[in-house]
Amino acid sequence: MPFKTTKPRTKTNTKPAPKKTKERAKSSKPHGASRQSVATSHGIGDRRKSNLASAPRRTHQIRRWQVVVVAMGIIVVFTTAFYFFFIRPYAYRWQPCYGQEGYGVCLPYGYKVHGLDISHYQGAIDWHQLTQSRLTKFPIHFIFMKATEGGDHLDSTFTRNFDKAYEHGFIRGAYHFYNPNTDPMKQADFFIRTVNLKAGDLPPVLDIEVKGRKETEELQAALKVWLQRIEMHYGVKPIIYASYKFKMKYLNDSVFNSYPYWIAHYYVDSVRYEGKWDFWQHSDIGQVPGIKSDVDLNVYNGALEELLKLRIEN
Repeated sequence: MPFKTTKPRTKTNTKPAPKKTKERAKSSKPHGASRQSVATSHGIGDRRKSNLASAPRRTHQIRRWQVVVVAMGIIVVFTTAFYFFFIRPYAYRWQPCYGQEGYGVCLPYGYKVHGLDISHYQGAIDWHQLTQSRLTKFPIHFIFMKATEGGDHLDSTFTRNFDKAYEHGFIRGAYHFYNPNTDPMKQADFFIRTVNLKAGDLPPVLDIEVKGRKETEELQAALKVWLQRIEMHYGVKPIIYASYKFKMKYLNDSVFNSYPYWIAHYYVDSVRYEGKWDFWQHSDIGQVPGIKSDVDLNVYNGALEELLKLRIEN
């Protein structure tokens, strides 16, 4: 039997290791200073939080103030623009009338020959009812009607209105609305083909209201072509219709002053144009029996006998 040897046992330390105890680290600062430091740090944090919290409020207040200022500025601008564009030009409508009241407006004082100008905007007209104006204090004597516009546009009511005015005994006239972008000779020939003026009618009318992109000299040259062509055909000087401002700015010279002038000058007590004029369109809101919508009102600058002399003779 073999001899067994045993490995000698090594002696181990079975004594448990002593437990470590936590020792409070001693601070180099006094205990009171530590509390003060904590308190101080909390104070800084509170102030930062307070500043952060108050910053948006201040910004919000500034923005609100700016909004108020901008809003007030917009209101002032809008009010001013509204007054100059919508109130001031028409303030005459609401002024008390110290002169003659007729056809829903305050009529210019001292004029006895009254008239209208009409187009498709007035729609269907009751001509029989319109003749009743002759029984009023301000009878309608003459009526201008829109005939043509540009080089190819015929007013849809012209033929009927022109015939009815003749049948009911009104002194009638026809006008052409000029388009500065269309050849003047083409426009004149179109008017001639459309309008058959007779003895007793008023001279043809050139209605010029827009300049377009033409230079003043170019516009004037084109208008002279139209006027000369029409005068040659009808044998009478045409009437020029233009607003007071347009006439003064673009047509204020000796050539255009030689033509009878029909001035458009609304909501004023008297004509401010210092030159000679023959007709005055003084309102665009007339209320006339037989016409449902507003209509332009006019007066002739003279007696009825003078108006009759202005008519085409043959």
